[in-house]
Formats: sequence, structure tokens, C-alpha cells
Amino acid sequence: MAPYGSDDSTIAGESDDLRAGRRKAARYVVPVAVVGVAAATIGLVPALADSGDPDLPKISAQQLIEKIAKSDVQQLSGTVKISTDLGLPDFGGLESSLASGASGSGGDGSSADPSTKLPELASGTHTLRVAADGPEKQKLSLLEDAAEYSLFRNGKDVWGYDSKSNEVYHATDSGGAAREQRREDLPATPKDLTEDALKAVDDTTSVTVEGTAQVAGRDAYRLVVKPKQSGSTVGQITVAVDAKTGMPLKFTLTPASGGAAVVDAGFTQVSFAAPAASTFDFTPPKGAKITEGGAGGAGGTGGTTGHARKGDGGTEGLGQGFGQGSDGLNVIGEGWNSVAVFDNGGQGVPSGSGSGSGADGAFGGFLDSLGDKVSGSFGSGTVFKTRLINALVTDDGKVYVGAVTKDALVKAAGEGK
Repeated sequence: MAPYGSDDSTIAGESDDLRAGRRKAARYVVPVAVVGVAAATIGLVPALADSGDPDLPKISAQQLIEKIAKSDVQQLSGTVKISTDLGLPDFGGLESSLASGASGSGGDGSSADPSTKLPELASGTHTLRVAADGPEKQKLSLLEDAAEYSLFRNGKDVWGYDSKSNEVYHATDSGGAAREQRREDLPATPKDLTEDALKAVDDTTSVTVEGTAQVAGRDAYRLVVKPKQSGSTVGQITVAVDAKTGMPLKFTLTPASGGAAVVDAGFTQVSFAAPAASTFDFTPPKGAKITEGGAGGAGGTGGTTGHARKGDGGTEGLGQGFGQGSDGLNVIGEGWNSVAVFDNGGQGVPSGSGSGSGADGAFGGFLDSLGDKVSGSFGSGTVFKTRLINALVTDDGKVYVGAVTKDALVKAAGEGK
């Protein structure tokens, strides 16, 4: 279906409205923030169902953005499928072993702590069941082989339960301003993810409505956000927006290099009826090991790295040139080509050559095999690549990270020297 029209000239002003109120400003590159949120939190967003294009009234990109901003769905339940493919090397289960060793038996943590469980969404394909009844009652269940992990919020109580290990994690939300801050810092719906993506909307961004689709049996518009600049690893972000409620049902981030989506997640079934009150009740099973996380929230999930509120010194949105955050982090460039820069304390990447020997030399050689050696006016270093995020670690310990190509990263490092 042909595009419904482009509103690039009016989108920049609309993005200012989306940043108002409770939405925080992005400190790093927005594409980086988007994929981090989608991978490490409750990424409530399936592939667009290929079941025919519904015939819907025409709508402009600006009107659809306004519809998203006004959406206020408080009650829902459904099933979500999320697939993440960053193109990372296969370490033969090393990541899982390290995670379980850090948080499971024999450690001080709990396998039911959401800060150690939800990062599993960073790779592979997962099925989740989700339910919500306002900001005080929420549930997410991660379905695994012969096991299930569930995360509950019911009033002030936050519970995590891992059926495989029979471990329980409990934390108490301190309420009030702290609870509101956590809702801002930890996006938990497709609407949140879409608002983060729309912070990229400026004169370096194209935003159009490109036809319609059906997701989970519901009619939806297709909102397409893509960089106008060359050099970004982001091809486009496609959001399926529910035609009736304005709630995003699906979020897909496709790399500029082509192939499968980096993040492809969304509802396969959804209902906007109020879930049964018992859905959010939880009582620790008999014999379960219970770990108390204290007040303030669940296991370190009270904030998302790479974000800052207005007024705290973080750069607001994209394209702030050589902006500097309160933690000393710099941002080079503008728009989708922004690159975050920080100092690693003079420590470059260990090398497998030279005087290194034994385990240190072997480890350095392993890292060498994962990266590409580069040089420029900044000196020399190693670029580590994924299908979306690339990082340059210089030999003098500077780190440059962005959703940009290797050449763009090397160029940014030279300009920032």
C-alpha cells in the first residue's frame, strides 16, 4: 500500500510535545537507548501479521504521533513474542553460565531477581504473558522449557518467582515520587518504547505512515521512522499503532545492512478488558528460598542506563553536538550519527601479541579475533561490531559507542580527539 504521506516538516515540533511531562530526555544515541530498553526490560512489542491490509481512514504522520501521545490504555492482557538478533558471537552458553553463577545458588543474589533474569531477552526468541490493571498492578511471565519466571507488582509489593530454582525475590516500592520516577525510568510498554524512538525525530529523520496491517487481530497503522543521514546502522523502525486506541502493538527495528530485524517483538494476542484481580496475587510457594531486596524497587531495575532527566545535566534528545552529561560523558555528532564517548581510565584492549603470555595472552588474542584493528588521527584501537551497536576502544582507553558504521565511528573518534 502506498504511503499515506510524510510530515517531516512538522514532526520536530511534535517531538517536543512528546518529551513534555513525564518523559525523560535521552542522554545517549536514541537508537542505542531503544534497543537497550527493548532487550533488557519488558519489551512488550510480534512481527507484523501478514493477514491483509485493513482499509482504514487516511491519517498523517503528525496525526498518528498525536494519537500515540494521547493513548492511555490502563488495562490489558495478552501474549508477546520478542526476538532479538544483535549478531553477537555464540559463546556456547558462557553468558548464561556467568549469569547463573553470579545470581543463582552459591551467590549472594537470587535467580528470581529481575535484574538478572530479564536480560535474557537480549538474545534469541522468547514468549511472554503480560497483564496490567493500571500502574499499581502488573504481571509479566517469561515462559521457558518446563519452567516459568514471573514478575508481579501489586501495590507496593514487587515479587519475582523462578519456578526452576524455586526462588523468590521480594522488594517494596517506596511509593509516591519514587514510584513515579521508576515508571519514567523503566519503560514497560510498546507505547514507552515508541516514545523513546520518537525522540529521534528531528530534521535528520524521516517519519511517514506507510499503509496498514493487522497485529493480534487488530487493525493498525504502520508508522515508519528512519534516518535521513548516511552512516547509521539503523535502517528503519516500524511501529504498528492500534487504530482504535492509539497504543503501539508492535515494534520492529531493522538494520541498514538488511536481513532479519535486530528487534522484532509484539503482541500475538491482546485484550483490553480488565484482568481478574487474582492475576496479580502472589504467595511464595512452600519451601521456596526468599530473598528480600529492600525498599525502593526490584533488583537494580529502578533505572535504565543511558537516560537522564531534564535538568540533571544530560543531553536532551539527539544531536546536541559535543554535549556533556553530569557524569562526564560526551556526545559527538548529531541525530542518528551521535556517538557517546567516555574514558576507560587509560586501559585499552589487551593484545594477544607482544609480551603477553599464558592466560593473559590467550585472552588478548581472543579479543583480537572478535574486533577489527583500526587507526586514525586518534591513534589506534579496536572496533567491536554487532548488527546495530558498534564500539571503538582506543589503545589509550577512550571508548566510542554508537549505532553507526565502523567508518563513521573512526571518523567521530578523529573529530573528537
